[in-house]
Amino acid sequence: MLRIFRGAGPGVILLIILTLAVLWISAFLDPQLPTKAIYETRPMPLYAILKIVLGSTPLPGVIFSFVMVALMLFLMVHFNTTVFFINERTLLPATLYLFFSALFPQYQVLNPVLPAVVFMLLAIMRIMDSYRKPGIAYNFFDAGLLIGIGSMFYANLLWFGLLGFIGITILRTGSIKEIAILVLGLITPYLVTTGLFYVMGKDLTIFLGDITENLFGYSGAYDFSRLIIIAVIFIGLALSAAIFFLLMGINSKKIKTRKTFSVLLWSFFISLVLYFALPSVSVEIVWIAAMPAGYLLAHYFVFARKKLVPEILFSGFLILILLVQAFHIF
Repeated sequence: MLRIFRGAGPGVILLIILTLAVLWISAFLDPQLPTKAIYETRPMPLYAILKIVLGSTPLPGVIFSFVMVALMLFLMVHFNTTVFFINERTLLPATLYLFFSALFPQYQVLNPVLPAVVFMLLAIMRIMDSYRKPGIAYNFFDAGLLIGIGSMFYANLLWFGLLGFIGITILRTGSIKEIAILVLGLITPYLVTTGLFYVMGKDLTIFLGDITENLFGYSGAYDFSRLIIIAVIFIGLALSAAIFFLLMGINSKKIKTRKTFSVLLWSFFISLVLYFALPSVSVEIVWIAAMPAGYLLAHYFVFARKKLVPEILFSGFLILILLVQAFHIF
């Protein structure tokens, strides 16, 4: 299975499209309403607008989320193609993100995290584009702005503004001006929104309360089934192997490749910390954590010398996801 999926030809693209259809068929056959999380009961401004546009029936929300996943698959391949930190033409990062998208079938509905993670990936691309750029890199304003806009869908994306500071530390000399323009980019969407609400006569305390609740309120616990627990443990072991493999060989890689993987590792660890530290974060964070996880696993699957273990891990991942989807349907 791994040999089939690790290619980059038209046949692999068709296979990914078919896999995408199979792993999302349950969402279309029986579309569910979104969960009663904080981001649903007290939505951030852009997500509130999105909910109004798509209406109260669940199917348009499923279609929107499906389109967002397809967009993420394209962007993940595009990012590696431009930076080429996985030194092989492969669609594996997109394939693995697709697998992650089907891990929690109850979240294959309209949710604010999917549009937010699109902005986060674009922000990381802007951060990496600042590498060896002479003078002040205004990329960090763009990155901050993108993360700030994304947080207007899913407020907890705001914590990933830390990636901007990490990027300045890793890629630049630590200019105060670059830190300032990053902060300006992060707060600009909030300044604009506050100004619009003020002009429209809206109660700003409600807006501030929504931000506080989305960042620190209790979003509810996810009820893990035994099968999903097995799948999460299996994926955790595969990710541990992938991270260990990367760290063992990272010093032999090109400088920009090392720095790219460093930013991706930080984004993955921030996701884990948010899940375990904040009551407002539940398993919806998988949409964000899956992005760096997809690259880490793809690197391991492509470059591991002993191919049997990666083949078992990849095939096991796919089989478990198919079982999760089958149990959800039947």
